[in-house]
Amino acid sequence: MTVAERGFDPGAAAAEATGRILHDTLHGQARGVVVDSPPGAGKSTLVVRAALELADAGRPLMVVAQTNAQVDDLVVRLAEKEPDLPVGRLHSSDADPYDKSLDDLPNVRKSSKAGDLAGLDVVLSTAAKWAHVKDVEPWGHAIVDEAYQMRSDALLAVAGLFERALFVGDPGQLDPFAIADSGQWAGLSYDPSASAVTTLLAHNPELPQHRLPVSWRLPASAAPLVSDAFYPYTPFRSGTDHGDRRLSFGVPSDGSAPDRALDEAAEAGWALLELPARHTPRTDPEAVRAVAQVVRRLLDRGGAATSERSPDPVPLTAARIAVGTAHRDQAAAVRAALAELGVTGVAVDTANRLQGREFDVTVVLHPLSGRPDATAFHLETGRLCVLASRHRHACIVVCRAGVTDLLDEHPSTEPVQLGVTVKFPDGWEANHAVLTHLGEHRVVWRP
Repeated sequence: MTVAERGFDPGAAAAEATGRILHDTLHGQARGVVVDSPPGAGKSTLVVRAALELADAGRPLMVVAQTNAQVDDLVVRLAEKEPDLPVGRLHSSDADPYDKSLDDLPNVRKSSKAGDLAGLDVVLSTAAKWAHVKDVEPWGHAIVDEAYQMRSDALLAVAGLFERALFVGDPGQLDPFAIADSGQWAGLSYDPSASAVTTLLAHNPELPQHRLPVSWRLPASAAPLVSDAFYPYTPFRSGTDHGDRRLSFGVPSDGSAPDRALDEAAEAGWALLELPARHTPRTDPEAVRAVAQVVRRLLDRGGAATSERSPDPVPLTAARIAVGTAHRDQAAAVRAALAELGVTGVAVDTANRLQGREFDVTVVLHPLSGRPDATAFHLETGRLCVLASRHRHACIVVCRAGVTDLLDEHPSTEPVQLGVTVKFPDGWEANHAVLTHLGEHRVVWRP
């Protein structure tokens, strides 16, 4: 039975939600509109469309993103959609402040001074750069991209630059990064380390709130688990159905644990490659080698992906594979192990740096693998959510046995803070939900 036969048309549902969002943005009276988006739901597409419609309506617009890479990506997307639209890229005074590919776009004007970009239909920059803009006429509208990754103090620093704003972000991803200990502000009405959206809604609960109901990235095998485990109050569906995507291999399995895990992932979308229970150093050599071997076999077996984007099999190249870890030293160890196996071109990084990116297949070193304890860092819901939601076809998780017992032996010891909204689901519950599902696709490591 297809998605449509079950009475759910993902394209129509997404279009209807987008229509409501754009109506409130262009015609509503509220000073802010909030949009919650699951992984791969088309946040950037929505931001670009809203920007174009505001520009077409003659409303000066500033766009706030959190990183230079995000800003440059939006500039390119705008230029592709509307090559004649005058766009400003406000950048820092650093030596290499923006992607040099923007120099090839004739409609894009670049400057480190906001005054040089006055009068342009759309001006884009990072929150950090916007915070230094002074003595300019406020923009009528702003779009804040990745708003859940923006700290509330960063929003306060730019709030005087616009009159109304559209906030778009993913509530299930990692919380904003803060160097200082955020516990000192816990429970205060204005917590500078809280996300911009959290603080905004705490003081303006009447603002219109919308959500995008479809993930176009996650396959039908992944969306139910990610939705239930990380988005219980804002559920979503996959834009594709079972059978719409297929991962196949040109070389048969050699019977090894990595190959059996790959076959399970190709069939079910998930695989848990389980190593023997053991307390290990953070850069567990055996687990790191297992991750590297899975990637090597992915390439050696001639993986190919079929999807709604291409009815013909597309070769699974290194550029379409990612390895996700919790720590930078783990990522460095995996890179070294891959280099020993002659593998290059695979994205290997932490959840923080993989956030927002998309791949065909991901291999994840579980944050709690081999650990003697379950700390708040390793239990953070957003970290596991990012690692489990980067793939279009399959996700293979490498983990030592015993994590379920570890979770049961280490209940949360975080202090209860008065006035702080409890984040749900918490990491303990989300980890249990994911491990329970992965247990159905377990492949036991046999060297």
